[in-house]
Amino acid sequence: MKKTILLIAAMFAMAQVSNATNDTVTVIEQPSQVIITETPNGVKINVQGTKNDDSANYTYTVEHQANDKVTTSQERDWEIRFPFSKNDSIKRYHWSVTMDGFYMGGGISHSWDLINNSFEIGLLNIAAINYDSHHGQNISLGIGFHHKSFSLKRPNMLVRDEVTDVVNPMFYPDGVELNGRSSNLNMWAFQFPLMFRQKIYKSLAFKVGGIMNWNYKAHVNNHYTIGKTEYNITQRGLKQNKITFDFMGGLALGHMAIYCRYSPNEVFKKGYGPEIKNTWTLGGCIAF
Repeated sequence: MKKTILLIAAMFAMAQVSNATNDTVTVIEQPSQVIITETPNGVKINVQGTKNDDSANYTYTVEHQANDKVTTSQERDWEIRFPFSKNDSIKRYHWSVTMDGFYMGGGISHSWDLINNSFEIGLLNIAAINYDSHHGQNISLGIGFHHKSFSLKRPNMLVRDEVTDVVNPMFYPDGVELNGRSSNLNMWAFQFPLMFRQKIYKSLAFKVGGIMNWNYKAHVNNHYTIGKTEYNITQRGLKQNKITFDFMGGLALGHMAIYCRYSPNEVFKKGYGPEIKNTWTLGGCIAF
């Protein structure tokens, strides 16, 4: 792991000796040992060993006044970050592996008029590679999990034809009780989000990006009661589009955010189900 120590010493006291005051910056890669000793009169910095010379020995002494200070920072290439972890002001990393973005939301617009509502839940990034510029921008590419459910308006339900695999809406059978009936289309996907985040002010930021979904599972579930008999019928093997793309954006304050997600692609393959596309979802997110 690459490791760099940056030592900055402000030399305001030297102005008494010289009319020209210049700060001194020394960059030493992978030192073996760094010793910083502060006294009432100044600071002594001793660096032993470097990346290319184990026997190297640097000593730097600065005399200072009451308002002068010496700051140190340590930079590395990689770290592993988890949700709600605090930023380390001492160690700054450009690259990191992160886990973030637990979200939950509901549909606000659907292309098919028989949809009553929709619900989604997921984790945007189970794991992601993140690059942070340390100037308020970062970009990440990861893999996450997504689940979405559509419910139909009564008295309609979705049914898959066992011969043709075509999913069509139809009415509930005769004699179905009015209460306790439901028809839902459920889908699961692994998602691959490419997201850009921009800091606006302090803990306020926005995040936008595109998501590729690998839709690996879907089924229709119909639940209803006729007389004293309760039916709970699940049909699998739906002809859904395996690869779809979404767009997502949100506004975050600290670890909390509101987001909007747009899904332009059709759920079913052409001719195998109703045209469900151009859906909008609004919700909340933690660790966004």
